Amino acid sequence: MRHEDVWRAIDALAAEHGLSASGLARRAGLDPTAFNPSKRTGIDGRARWPSTESVAKVLTATGAGLEAFAALVTGAPALPRGGRTAAARRIPLIGLAQAGSEGFFDDGGFPAGHGWDQVEAPPARGDGVYALKVTGDSMLPLYRHGDTIIVSPTLEARPGDRVVVRTKDGEVMAKVLEKKTQRSVHLASLNLDHPMRPLALSEIEWIARIMWASQ
Repeated sequence: MRHEDVWRAIDALAAEHGLSASGLARRAGLDPTAFNPSKRTGIDGRARWPSTESVAKVLTATGAGLEAFAALVTGAPALPRGGRTAAARRIPLIGLAQAGSEGFFDDGGFPAGHGWDQVEAPPARGDGVYALKVTGDSMLPLYRHGDTIIVSPTLEARPGDRVVVRTKDGEVMAKVLEKKTQRSVHLASLNLDHPMRPLALSEIEWIARIMWASQ
């Protein structure tokens, strides 16, 4: 377990709830500056870790379990309910940048054509599950360069779900589905520095729900 991974998990948990790091600290009843970048390194340059008490308060405030938080730290998907592991399976994998190219998907957002690699993944509900490899830092703090996100085009995406969206212009993006109407969707950025993005349904080719993320 690395110092930066624990802090990234706190940032990711904050982002999942539409909060900044200071907003998360405030919700947990902590000093609003408790999770500021300046508090993550001591004046002597040594790494500072969040206290067990502060992590416990954050989990209580957000309703997240310890297992879910550990998954954010390690990048490993959480165990299925009941604690039993099932056999993994291999699913198609391409880079997120490739996903914007023609020939990799059919009209429903299912894998098609050639050029797909394969990756081992946890058992998944539904057909057509596939994985995308994240490139760059546009999806921080939830997803880092090199992370793999596993998505399903068959599971219904509801407000609050993290999704991958492909537009008819070939743009592919990972967002949070904030709102959906009969004519449009409103997508919140994973990076809180970016504004909400509304799109007409006529502009969207498909939406796939993100099920897991792993390193």
